[in-house]
Amino acid sequence: MDARDEPPPSAATAVHVPVLLDRVLAVLAPALADRPAVVVDATLGLGGHAEALLAAHPQLTLVGLDRDPIALERSGERLARFAPRTHLVHAVYDEMPEVLDRLGLPGVDGILFDLGVSSMQLDLAERGFAYAKDAPLDMRMDPGGEVTAADVVNTYPVPRLARVLREYGEERFALRVAQAIDRARRLAPLNSTAELAELVRNAIPAATRRHGGHPAKRTFQALRIEVNGELDSLRTAMPDALAALRVGGRIVVLSYHSLEDRIVKQSLAALAKDTTPPGLPVALAERGPQLRLIGRSGEPASDAEIEANPRAASARLRAAERIRESA
Repeated sequence: MDARDEPPPSAATAVHVPVLLDRVLAVLAPALADRPAVVVDATLGLGGHAEALLAAHPQLTLVGLDRDPIALERSGERLARFAPRTHLVHAVYDEMPEVLDRLGLPGVDGILFDLGVSSMQLDLAERGFAYAKDAPLDMRMDPGGEVTAADVVNTYPVPRLARVLREYGEERFALRVAQAIDRARRLAPLNSTAELAELVRNAIPAATRRHGGHPAKRTFQALRIEVNGELDSLRTAMPDALAALRVGGRIVVLSYHSLEDRIVKQSLAALAKDTTPPGLPVALAERGPQLRLIGRSGEPASDAEIEANPRAASARLRAAERIRESA
């Protein structure tokens, strides 16, 4: 069916604004246009990017992954009119090789990662991701996961908790915050996002609290990453995703903090360089770059997009095209 003949999305899904949508479409288009192609949306969320890709490319098959069953249900409703061309799978993105194998797909033409917490998860107060809304300390992207944020703050020894806050939240006052949490949990377990946010705010020096947004944002980021194993999953997923790309295929990654972005940058750079041993008179074809980097390094959203969609403010886009098979 021609995309122009398809009905518009429902009002329930129209409120979801995909980050850097036009740029994502433009970067992936050369790998997907005018032919049967396969794209993996490794972080399906509410399906905004997926919907636009399917509408733009009538011959496209989309594999959508998400660890959150609620997100899969909602994106399934949004993408219902494309159902013959979609495979929506409850999986973490580091399970991509197994998913593609089950679907009989030895290679793909496009891959999209839109990392971090989704707008739906932030908006549902009961999920416990937002420090501005009181809710149980949960933060599991998959509600079936075993470890919650409450488990982390109430059971981790102070040194381990401080390390999580320092490494994953880049919190300067990680030890002070961890010690404040320890003093509070000795009196009673911490189970509320509002309680934790206020505790962290009071643990941060007053002069620091006046700058850089809510003092608890780094702690909440660190706990979310720890609960969901996000960085470990990304370190595993990036090489596997790049290995799945056919020659001419393209990958786009949207990251929202420096830890994610560093992993993405290093993964792409490792395959975008010539590895011919020094001293040889000519470059070896089999040691040449496997990827060609696309566009600016860590491309941000425009001022206009950030004004319309403040959640795009921290986004950074990196992209690459596979130019030869791996050795």
